[in-house]
This record gives sequence, C-alpha cells and structure tokens, in this order.
Amino acid sequence: MEKVLASNKVPRYIKIAVDIANRIDSMEFVEGDKLKGRSTLASEYNVSPETIRRSASLLEDMDVIKVSEKSGIFITSSKQARVFIDKFSAKNDLHETRDLLKRLRFEKANLEKQIDENLDSLLEYTLGQKKVNLGASYELSIPRGSHVVGKTTNELKFWYNTGATITAVKRGTELFISPGPHMSFLPNDIVYFVCAEEHFQRVKDFIAHEDSI
Repeated sequence: MEKVLASNKVPRYIKIAVDIANRIDSMEFVEGDKLKGRSTLASEYNVSPETIRRSASLLEDMDVIKVSEKSGIFITSSKQARVFIDKFSAKNDLHETRDLLKRLRFEKANLEKQIDENLDSLLEYTLGQKKVNLGASYELSIPRGSHVVGKTTNELKFWYNTGATITAVKRGTELFISPGPHMSFLPNDIVYFVCAEEHFQRVKDFIAHEDSI
C-alpha cells in the first residue's frame, strides 16, 4: 500500500526515513529482520530507488539499519530508531518555531506601519487645530546654546520633564511628523508640541536652559 507523505518543506527521503524508523519503533519491522528491497520500498512510497537509497543511508548513519550490497537491508536497532525519531522531531520543532517567529516579525512590522500611518494622519490634523483634547498646540524654536541640542527626546526624558508631547519638528523646509525617540535636536529646529496651558512655561524654560558645558 502506498504511504501518504505530508506535504511540507522536509525532503522526501528524510520523510521516508522517519516513516521507516516509526515502523521499526512500532514493531512493524522487527530488529534483526531483513527489510524489504529498495525496489519494493520505492514502489510502496511511490519514489525512485535512488530516494530509497538516500533514506537507507541516513538510517544507516544513525545505526538504525545495516545495508549490505549483497545481502540487502537489515534492521539493527529499534532503540536507535527511536533516537532518530526524537532527533528529527526536535529539529522539525525548531524549524517550525523559526518560521513562526519570521511570520510574527512580518506581521509586527505591518502592524507598526499601519499604526505609524494612522498616527501621522492624526498628528497632521492636530497641527492644524488651535485646541486638542491633550491641550493646546504650541511651537518653540531651539536656541543655539540650549542643552537639548544634540540630544534625543529619549535622552532628555522630554515628556517626563515637561508634561508635553512632541508632535513634529520643523528643520528648515523639512517637517518631521511624530519624530521617533532617537531623533536629535539641532539649533533653530522648531518644535511643535501639545500640553496643558500651565505646562507651556515649563517647556519653554526646559528648551531655553543653556548647556552647562
């Protein structure tokens, strides 16, 4: 009867080797007995004799069977058949985990892209409003001697120290909507931010504070 093999990326000769090992482990093929000939196995699995030869070679390397050109194929160890099955299962699980991580990474990147696109749209709208739910929208220019020059919002702990959220930075003719935490500030950058009215002076003082070095 023809064996049905699962369709995945595992090469056919490996699948056949695993199936034979399972049949040995389940005592369908008994230790010490002679295995069916290559032609018979090739017909049973619907593959070429060369594929069966590669499967047998793999099992022989693991001491599951012994191949004799004159006498045929003999089963040498059901214990090694189990070792072979376990080793393949562990390797297969590792491949599946790696594929899953790749898929999750791709989905995460797509999700982050959608979030960024929607956030950009929201912030562009925010910049055109006088008032927003988060507070008023303000802008300040960074003086040359400010301590924020050359530093990022992450390094400055901007929100923690000011209570304001930066929505954009204008540098010359370029406008950076929702700049990331690693964008560093330059002199004359115009910072757009939203905050409660009572926090505006805190932001102004924070930006105007000169570098002590």
